[in-house]
Amino acid sequence: MLRAPGSTPCNRWLQDRGSLTERIQARGRFAVRVLRQGLGIPTTDEALALRLTPGRLAWIREVALLCDDRIVVFAHTVLPCRPRGPLHVWLARLGNRSLGALLFSHAGFTRGPMKFRALDRRDPLFASALCGLRTLDQPPSTLWARRSHFGFGRQSVLVTEIFSPPLLQLREGGEQERQSCKG
Repeated sequence: MLRAPGSTPCNRWLQDRGSLTERIQARGRFAVRVLRQGLGIPTTDEALALRLTPGRLAWIREVALLCDDRIVVFAHTVLPCRPRGPLHVWLARLGNRSLGALLFSHAGFTRGPMKFRALDRRDPLFASALCGLRTLDQPPSTLWARRSHFGFGRQSVLVTEIFSPPLLQLREGGEQERQSCKG
C-alpha cells in the first residue's frame, strides 16, 4: 500500500481522516449491510500489517455502506483473535451498525497512518469488493482503497475501505457530482 494516493478523483475521500460514516450520512440515507462476519484467514499483507503468522485465523467482517440504497463503499475489517478484549464483544454485537461510529465516538481508539492503493484483479480483496459492490452496471478494472490501523489498548483492528465509483457522485444535499472513482 502507498502512503499517499497520488492524483485520483478519489483523493478527497481517500485522504479524509474523519469518519467516513459521518461523511456519507451527510449526503443521504445511510445504511450498513453485513455481507460476512466470522472467523477467516486474513490476506498475507493483512497478516503482516497485524504481525500475525500468515494463515492464522482472525475475526473478519465485510460490509457494504449504502447511501440512498446505493452501495458506495465495501469495508473489510480484520481483528486478531489474540489478545481477547472488548473489541471482540463490540464487533460481534455491531450488527447493521457502522464500525466507524464506534471508532470515532470512543476516545480510547488511536488511528495509525492511512495507506492507499488502486486494487485490481490481482489483489485478493478485489473479487470480494466486486461481489460486495454487485450493483454496479459495469464493474471497473480498478478500485481505490485506503487502509487504517486502529489501536485500543493492547488490541488492534485493520480496516480497509474500498470505494465504489458511485461514491463520487454524492455531494452535500444529495446533489450528483460527475466524477469517477475508477483507477
